[in-house]
Amino acid sequence: MREPLFAIFMAALAMTGCHNPTREPGTVVVILESSPNNLDLRQGTDAQSERVGGLIFDAMVKKDEHYNLVPWLATSWEQPDALTWVFHLRDGVRFQDGRALEAEDVVWTIESLIDPKVAGLISAKSGSFASVDHAEARDRLTVVVHLKRPDAGLLFNMSDGLFGVVPRGAGKDFGLKPVGSGPFRFVSQVQDKEVVVERNPDYWADRGEGQPTLSDKTGKDGPPTLSTTGKGSVERIRFAVVPDTITSALEMRKASADIASNVLTLDMVHALEGASGLATASGPGSNVYYLNFNVADPLLRDNRVRQAVALALDRPAIVAALWRGHARLADSLLPTGHWARAADGEVAQYPHDPRRAQALLDAAGFPAGHDGVRLRLTLKTSTDETTRLLAAVLQEQLRAAGIALSIRSAEFGTFYADISHGAFQMYVLKWIGSNEDPDIFRYMYSSASFPPKGANRGHYTNPRVDALLAQAAAEAGAPDAVQARRRAEYIEVQKILADELPSLPLWYPENEVVHSTRVEGVQAQGEGNYDYLRDAKVR
Repeated sequence: MREPLFAIFMAALAMTGCHNPTREPGTVVVILESSPNNLDLRQGTDAQSERVGGLIFDAMVKKDEHYNLVPWLATSWEQPDALTWVFHLRDGVRFQDGRALEAEDVVWTIESLIDPKVAGLISAKSGSFASVDHAEARDRLTVVVHLKRPDAGLLFNMSDGLFGVVPRGAGKDFGLKPVGSGPFRFVSQVQDKEVVVERNPDYWADRGEGQPTLSDKTGKDGPPTLSTTGKGSVERIRFAVVPDTITSALEMRKASADIASNVLTLDMVHALEGASGLATASGPGSNVYYLNFNVADPLLRDNRVRQAVALALDRPAIVAALWRGHARLADSLLPTGHWARAADGEVAQYPHDPRRAQALLDAAGFPAGHDGVRLRLTLKTSTDETTRLLAAVLQEQLRAAGIALSIRSAEFGTFYADISHGAFQMYVLKWIGSNEDPDIFRYMYSSASFPPKGANRGHYTNPRVDALLAQAAAEAGAPDAVQARRRAEYIEVQKILADELPSLPLWYPENEVVHSTRVEGVQAQGEGNYDYLRDAKVR
């Protein structure tokens, strides 16, 4: 399936010379696959909105390299009880139009998400704040959030990319001309063509006054904080919308664009390696592919069958063949290095072992038939090329364990409707960003999270898991003590999940950023945001 597309690309590449179009000093062109659906982070839910919007707006907290939530607009916070959060805001922060950012602005941002009557908008992100009863400004720089029920994911939902503080009074059309407090300010947008932003000359974190510094401490000295390296030389960014992958690669080759972040296929990235004027930044990604089981299905109800599927897969071979080695094996939905992630040695492992898989199927009551087939299963996928290639490989590998796998591909809307309604035995999908928060376990495995209330599409239930997740959500007190208790609870959850295997984490694809050598300081990490553009240098 991949050869025709790659052949077309190589032919086009051979006919393309390397041009060097003149560009205004300090201007960088970044390729987007599609237009952001809304630059107001209260309403924008696609990756483009969150990544571009993350440069325009500031969040209450940011994620560090271990996915700790660290001070940003909020310098500190506490939980006097499980239903109350108190945030203390940084003084001296201003919106890009000169207005001071104060507690009333944070309250407006939260209230407009939970009550459509406040700002006249209906947000898909309202579910992330469904636990909030109301927010109030205790004084100019203190915000108190009152909850209806404990919510372990509230702080994460107020972090970079997901949340941006807007000025009080911002309504439903605010995304057309957004005004934030972030490092870049909005200039213009043309749908399906471009978004232009320019550096905010008065950005609070560039002033060097009270600027966050790096600390890994989580003990008595309080939560860790972020460091910044100082103002970069990127003065203007043009996000150019280029929906076609081949065209994107050719734009990079011609030097018409400077950065393509997770846009190009690995074949194209490989073909551009060594090209004059181009470089590639690769780094650990947080997004995770996983195989999900319908545990209510009669054939998959026994966890020994699910374990047999896991043992039949040769994941290292798949990573080598389909990802050119640019992915890391996953044993948890949480990314490597996450503060709540169980170590590999703490959870059950499933190395490639078809004979052990066959033994488990024998024990589960699925002996081999005369044709060697023990049971027949169906895998549903979207029509995405990478996923279909993966499905074909899974089909071949499962055959060695006596599992005959049928593949059912459909366009994404139909595929997603099927899995949301439980009309599947197995499917492969990818979590983007949401798995950076351990509350993903509640959303995906709690018995209270069957669709449409969550993503427990396989109808997995375990009272012990439910109790642990409820306990983690209800923790209150000093941030360091709360995190320590939650870590222990989430590790126990991961141990149970690794044994019962309602889903199988597969791998974390690396971030691949192709960029022109005129831009220095490009980083490829996490879920693929553009934070590095604040400190990047342009030659």
